[in-house]
Amino acid sequence: MGLVLALTFLAAPARAQRVDGIAAVVNDEAILQSDVEEQLAMFLTSRQINPDSATADTLRRQVLDVLINEKVIVAEAKRLGLSVGDAEVGRQVEQAIRDAKERLGSEEAFRQQLARENLTEEKVREKYRNDLQREMLAQRLVEKQLPKRTVTASEAEIYFKASKDKFPRLPAEVRVQVIQIPASPDSVADAEARVRAAAVRKRLTAGEKLAKVAAEVSEDPGTARSGGDLGFLQRGTVDPALENAVFGLKDGEISPPVRSTFGWHILQALERDTVKTGSGKDSTDAKGQPVVEVHARHILIRTPLGEADVQRARALAERVRSEAAKGTDFGTLVRRYSKYQGQQGEDGDLGFVSMASLQPAIRTGLDTLEVGQISEVLTNAIGFNIFKVTDRRPEREYQLEEIRDELPGLVAEMKQRDRYEDWVKKLRAKAHVEIRGS
Repeated sequence: MGLVLALTFLAAPARAQRVDGIAAVVNDEAILQSDVEEQLAMFLTSRQINPDSATADTLRRQVLDVLINEKVIVAEAKRLGLSVGDAEVGRQVEQAIRDAKERLGSEEAFRQQLARENLTEEKVREKYRNDLQREMLAQRLVEKQLPKRTVTASEAEIYFKASKDKFPRLPAEVRVQVIQIPASPDSVADAEARVRAAAVRKRLTAGEKLAKVAAEVSEDPGTARSGGDLGFLQRGTVDPALENAVFGLKDGEISPPVRSTFGWHILQALERDTVKTGSGKDSTDAKGQPVVEVHARHILIRTPLGEADVQRARALAERVRSEAAKGTDFGTLVRRYSKYQGQQGEDGDLGFVSMASLQPAIRTGLDTLEVGQISEVLTNAIGFNIFKVTDRRPEREYQLEEIRDELPGLVAEMKQRDRYEDWVKKLRAKAHVEIRGS
């Protein structure tokens, strides 16, 4: 997390509020629990994640730490006589307001969101102004005290060899074959959702903004309030049907309704860029071509699943798993039953997959399996999955050749972070910091 989390509280999803109180005191200033909850909600919204309670508590402590650091840095900046001009802050406030309106699709949608959150534009401007002034003041002091330094390739290599323990390790990997059996709605429900999606698209082709319509009708709770914003998408990270549609669109173009396991989507490509390495260079694929990502929005019309639909899929998955456990060729079962739509090789082979990248329930289900063993039926948001483990690689250190190109930028960031943490630690030691807890 940076000095201050992004200003995106407009259109953030509603979350359960804790009883307000003081989370910490820095010198003579209080950090309220509501401040922590607001920043946590913004962070979770920007990452589109919904953590379990233990993870949320860990993130909550990290957010509090960020807020404490900000206060001690701002206090030091004021002590040194640093300031930011009202005009400079005002320009940033205006940009933040424009960004909020763009996310929501229109001036009217912005007004409606203000009403839903019991806010006025003046209150929003005041909030932005206060937050931006602190952020800019803190950033000014950081830039003054800790100017960025470049690292040469040879310096980075020496640092890497001498400090391997500071670098992340390559997570353990597992090679699997998969049979995926999604829970599918009956044809009548699916046809009704398709008609609703087509009606929504007509609104868009008639001139309404996708962001505005998404806020009104999209059934994706993670993106609806942010105007259906999916962020930048790379190939291999979303449902193949959605990927093909997004990458096939021109910037600004609206797709026809596209079916995924979640329902019917209408997509819009906003802009394209190339994925950057840590050193700022274009990432390239196996053929040496730049890796492209597309910024997209979507509207989701879900196809409702009944309990009978889910139980039907579960029963089939249990039956297929039983066949696999009895020795039926796994590849034969893949070809007969699997509906997996992602990139895969022959016989449902996914290749090596990082254990750290797997959803917790899937990771737990695969963690203790030996090579050749079949998993139990494992559930995720798409449906039911049966895996066969075909190989494993243990966690290990990165080799120099694997990260050589990115190493100078990575080492520069690590050294900058170390300097920042040491500097903030000294500032905190001089300040009065009292953490009150929940």
